Amino acid sequence: MRLISLAPLAVAVSRAGGIGFIGAGTDLHNLEAYLQEASHLIKEAPIKGSTSTTLPVGVGFINWGADLDTAVQTIGKFRPAAVWFFAPHKNADLVQWTEAMRKATEGETKIWVQVGSVHDAIEVVESCRPDVVVAQGCDAGGHGLERSAGIISLLPEIFDALRDRGLQSVSLMAAGGIVDGRGVAACLALGADGVVMGTRFLASTEAQITEGYRRAILGATDGGISTVRSKVYDTLRGTTGWPERIGGRGVINQSFLDAKDGEITAENKRAYAEALKRGDAGWGEKGRLTTYAGTGVGLINHVQPAAAILEDIRRQVKLVESGIVSRQSNL
Repeated sequence: MRLISLAPLAVAVSRAGGIGFIGAGTDLHNLEAYLQEASHLIKEAPIKGSTSTTLPVGVGFINWGADLDTAVQTIGKFRPAAVWFFAPHKNADLVQWTEAMRKATEGETKIWVQVGSVHDAIEVVESCRPDVVVAQGCDAGGHGLERSAGIISLLPEIFDALRDRGLQSVSLMAAGGIVDGRGVAACLALGADGVVMGTRFLASTEAQITEGYRRAILGATDGGISTVRSKVYDTLRGTTGWPERIGGRGVINQSFLDAKDGEITAENKRAYAEALKRGDAGWGEKGRLTTYAGTGVGLINHVQPAAAILEDIRRQVKLVESGIVSRQSNL
């Protein structure tokens, strides 16, 4: 949710009882402004139950491109409740990030690390001792491992691997294809302490997203077929610094269809640049602009405030856990 989940969405999620993250990504030039805005929103209407020593939002970093010194200086100043690390060039890089953040905030800011494999989970927990591991399955939208398992097998295998090594004190979150209470309940049954959702909040009123992108999300169905993970969209956008093993899942459109075997022609690049000039008309099945989304996109059919999304999901989880949900049920 880089540059889509900014202060308004992060604060709204935290205010509704979750923890919202500002998606800083790789470019940290505006991070201080985002955190200043979050501080202002919270000062105007304090969040019940939050502490006075940390800012009740998180910040997400894409580690292969983010500047550590800038990140440490800004996080030390604002002390958000959590930082989220993802996609370093190698897992060992996260040791320095973890140590620097804990020193800058005197351990008050919690460390979240996203992984997509059992191997990465073990390596990260043993070397960094994060507070939270986010297990991202292959159904996730945006960037993730090009080769990975779905959350239904990945999560319990990570759970077992950490338990068998005496590392079960770390909290385990599930991510990837989760957009409603049924998915949440399933992940809790698999051993998750909680879940993370991105694609669902593309259809929140607080998301920093164009109307064309939002319409493409609402119009997509059959997400396992209508989305694909590849490097095509990164290449067209010029974001080519990602580690080789990572690709981005997005809704299939003309840009992808014109990239035969993943090859990007000069004509495809030209057409993408022209689509950028068309604004909202540049998105859609016949459009060309990148529409990152997970396979759960087909379950999203309306826009709501973030608080309403969370309220609905909690209600749905209760229905599932009480055994009320059936094929005749209307969540």
